[in-house]
Amino acid sequence: IEALATVLEPTYAALRQHVLAAPVIGADETWWRWLQGPSGKRWWAWSVTCEDAVAYTILEHRSQEAARQVLNGYGGIVLADGYGAYDALARAGPRLTLAHCWAHVRRKFVAAEPHHPTPCGEVLDLIGQLYAVERACPLAAPGADAAEQTAAREHRATLRAERCTPIVAELLAWAHRQRVLPESSVGKAISYMLGLWLGLTRFLDDPRIPLDNNATERGLRGLVVGRKNHYGSRSKRGTEVAALFYSLIETAKLAGVNPKIYLLEATHAALRTPGTALLPHALLT
Repeated sequence: IEALATVLEPTYAALRQHVLAAPVIGADETWWRWLQGPSGKRWWAWSVTCEDAVAYTILEHRSQEAARQVLNGYGGIVLADGYGAYDALARAGPRLTLAHCWAHVRRKFVAAEPHHPTPCGEVLDLIGQLYAVERACPLAAPGADAAEQTAAREHRATLRAERCTPIVAELLAWAHRQRVLPESSVGKAISYMLGLWLGLTRFLDDPRIPLDNNATERGLRGLVVGRKNHYGSRSKRGTEVAALFYSLIETAKLAGVNPKIYLLEATHAALRTPGTALLPHALLT
């Protein structure tokens, strides 16, 4: 596996470049076990995702510097949760624009609903209306021609302007009307939403921005299942090999390509011509 990873390093590097060339990406992270010492410790698996690919990097820290290493000078829109490392990078320079995830906001109110059913029911209904608009205006599938993609974006922009703008205005008015204890569960949910308000409303101005970061979270599912099966890595090289194979396999799934067939094709191409990088999307043509 380690020898195969060495052969596929250029492919992994090309995949990361492919993701970081997208105008909008999702970012998220989950823990990864470092199996050194009697109890081991937590490292972090960072994920960056575009419409048709995902790339993982496993690092020792969940810090601003680690986020900077993962994003590698990215200049575009990053969709993320409220983790402060992304906000710090966005404040540090004008190239990165941060958008935030409505699914994370919704989860806060779902958690508070058993204790505050009336106000949470109101806000969850409004957020549900946002999702209803999204279901009415999906973007074109990856690989669609330019005209189809443009038409889908224009349709989404129109529906969001007409239907989502008043819903978002009502959400803000609702939040300001509430009289709750700041430390209550619903008070914390409101503070979370208002603290991310600028990023939460960026989707109104750019139809390319999804309403939530669920696609990135789904991309982490295979890695999390693998983590449960084999627990983690015993060396830094082990983390690199794991990140490489999870990136290639999960991207193949996103592209609709059989991962086994893809890995064989990518390996044969790299062995025939060292340095060759074959991404899964090439097998669709």
